Amino acid sequence: MGRVRSLGDRVGTLAPKTRRLELDHDTARRDVEARKWYGLAAWKAVPHGLRWQCLVRDRFTCQWPGCGRIEADTSRLVADHVVPHRGDRRLFFDLGNLQTLCKTCHDTHKQRAEGAARGGGGLIPTAPTRWKPAV
Repeated sequence: MGRVRSLGDRVGTLAPKTRRLELDHDTARRDVEARKWYGLAAWKAVPHGLRWQCLVRDRFTCQWPGCGRIEADTSRLVADHVVPHRGDRRLFFDLGNLQTLCKTCHDTHKQRAEGAARGGGGLIPTAPTRWKPAV
């Protein structure tokens, strides 16, 4: 039992490994509303939805630099927002702000680039399919 008691003193001095996510109510509400836009016909309808228009415009080809994968299975393609919309309806429904990415590039390279841009360093989006080093 001596070990348990002495451990209690040390545990209290450890720094917490988690941090509280600070979001204000308006930001959280806007993000929830924006998620609903992906279910609208204006986004997902074939052949007139914005997602489909993006895939056709890019000829079902991944636009990530160095990839160029052509994919017939549209479930493996993502109509990606070059500049994250963050609840901005104008950016969400702007075809010029969309690029086709294969699921692999979207889930690895693009997410890593966006995370690095938020935390400093890495790549930041400037325009569709154009990336430049962050300053």
